[in-house]
Amino acid sequence: MTKRNKIIYWIATLWLALGTTSTGIVQLIKMDEEVAKMTQLGYPSYILTILGTWKLLGVVAVLIPRFPLLKEWAYAGFFFNMSGAIFSHLAGGSDPIEFFGPTLLIVLTVVSWYFRPADRKIA
Repeated sequence: MTKRNKIIYWIATLWLALGTTSTGIVQLIKMDEEVAKMTQLGYPSYILTILGTWKLLGVVAVLIPRFPLLKEWAYAGFFFNMSGAIFSHLAGGSDPIEFFGPTLLIVLTVVSWYFRPADRKIA
C-alpha cells in the first residue's frame, strides 16, 4: 500500500468514525431535534436506539485490527444506513441541507472501504 493510499484511508476512516460516532450518540440520547426529524420522516423514536447502537458497534468494528469479515459487514451497514437516510429524506420531502450529512458519510464509507489496507480485506 502506498503512503498516499494509507493517508487517504486514515483520513476518510477517521472522519467516517467521527461522523458516525457523533450521530450514533445523538441518536442514543434521543436529542429532541433527532426525534423530531425521525417523526417527520415517519419512523418511531425507538429506531434511534437501534441505529445509534449499530453505528457505534460499526465504528468499533472498522477501527479495530483484524476481523476483515466483520469490517465488511460494518461498511455494508454504514452504506445501507446512509443510503436509507438519503432515500427517506427524498421521500419525506426534506430540505436539501438534510442530504449533506448522509451523503458525506456515504462518500467517506466508500473511500474508506476502497482504500483499506490488505490486512483489513477478506483474503
